[in-house]
Order: sequence, then C-alpha cells, then structure tokens
Amino acid sequence: MPEHSQLFADARRAILDGRGKSSGEARQRAYDGEGAAGAVATYVGKVKANAYEITDEDVAALRGAGLDDDQIFELTVAAAIGQAQRQYDAAVAALDAAVAAQVAAARDGAA
Repeated sequence: MPEHSQLFADARRAILDGRGKSSGEARQRAYDGEGAAGAVATYVGKVKANAYEITDEDVAALRGAGLDDDQIFELTVAAAIGQAQRQYDAAVAALDAAVAAQVAAARDGAA
C-alpha cells in the first residue's frame, strides 16, 4: 500500500491536473485558498476557514456568477484539499519542532 504522502500527492494531481469543467487555474487558485474575485473568492474563503458554514445562499451566489454544479464541486474539493494540506504541513512542522526541542533538551541535559 502506498504511503499517505503518495496517496495525497496522487489526489492533489488528480484534482488540479485532471479533466474538469472548471479550469486548472481556477482549481489551483481554490487549492491555494484564493479563488477568483467576487463570489468565488468569498466561497473559497469560507471553505478554507469554516466549511461547515456553507449555505444554500453561498451556492446560489456561485450559480449567479455563472458556475454550474460540477464547477462548484470541483472548486469545493480543491479548496478543501488545499486547506487540508496546509493544516497537515503545519501539524508536521509542529511535531518536527517538538521532537527537535526534546532532542536538544536531552543533549543539553547530558552535557
């Protein structure tokens, strides 16, 4: 079984580079947590910060901006996976820092 990081990389590649109704650029911007101006940026920001607060009105605003359900789904997935990656990276960095601090403390205590 492939390791977690490889599975995540494969999913990311499929989301950003795979065929879709939204452009690769739009999916990349959503993954980066930006979105395009207007309703898309507002929506991506909401997915990034508080996805549980998405409402029918948020989706209606995207439809009003000309997006169809497939495009909305693709941008939602891209934004959610991008935020998951940022959170994962932050968690790994925190763990690395904690381990480094323990190693340094053990080394300093042994000196």
